[in-house]
Amino acid sequence: MKQFSLSLISKTSKDCSSSDCCVVSNNDERQSLIKRGLLLQYLTLGYCGLEGIVGIVSGFACGSVALVGFGLDSAIEVTSGVASLARLKADGHSYWHDKMEKLSLKIIGVCFIALALYVAWESVEALIAHHVPEASMPGIFLAVSSVLIMPRLAKAKKNVAQNLGSAALNADSNQAVFCSYLSAILLLGLVFNTVLGWWWADSAAAICMVPIIGREGLLAIVGKSCNNSCC
Repeated sequence: MKQFSLSLISKTSKDCSSSDCCVVSNNDERQSLIKRGLLLQYLTLGYCGLEGIVGIVSGFACGSVALVGFGLDSAIEVTSGVASLARLKADGHSYWHDKMEKLSLKIIGVCFIALALYVAWESVEALIAHHVPEASMPGIFLAVSSVLIMPRLAKAKKNVAQNLGSAALNADSNQAVFCSYLSAILLLGLVFNTVLGWWWADSAAAICMVPIIGREGLLAIVGKSCNNSCC
């Protein structure tokens, strides 16, 4: 299963860089891209669903704002994944294509903004209350696995988005990119708290997540989540 997933992630139809992007117009090629995109979305839904459950449960168990925030971010990725599935299935139907494109971006953006506000509030409250989170080995393992998996998944999804010329799918792939950033921030916070006993590191890590989450939410809402000229 792992070998199949890695081969799926690494397989791309065309390598479109940000400076030389190529939107596929051939119907057969687009259908192939859509099938690959659907498989990647199902993989994302499965992994992020597990990621969200482990993050939220472990975070509440040890009192980690950063871990809970990371788990909720994963839940948003599941929401985004469902919206992107609808976008992929609407490809080729101009009316529903445009509707799902705009709706997907709005859903993704609103979820991000809500999460940024939640994480900011909880982080500041934890610092003021001098809340000391417990060590969380499940959280550390989760962060490490996400640091390794999400960048490859993001690259594969972005390639499909660029070839299809979809801002909504590109926004969804950006979520995987930001998830890898959040994973690294989370990992540092959990390790510093566990190894060095820096109780404030967890809240500091969570606060560092806020501008990353909020920025992508705003870009999605205004429809500028695709940074490439082709989308």
